[in-house]
Amino acid sequence: MESLFLLIPLSLVLVGLLVWVLRWSIKSGQFNDLDGPGHAILMDDDAPKPSKS
Repeated sequence: MESLFLLIPLSLVLVGLLVWVLRWSIKSGQFNDLDGPGHAILMDDDAPKPSKS
């Protein structure tokens, strides 16, 4: 029973911390472009670049 007096507040603090981290990541734009990095891997940059002459 004594362990519940420690575990319940500790779990509430952990949940509060996780909610704060999620809100911070949403506000800072971490989830704005979810598809871009995945498509960037598949793009080929093998096309020859035009020369300047």
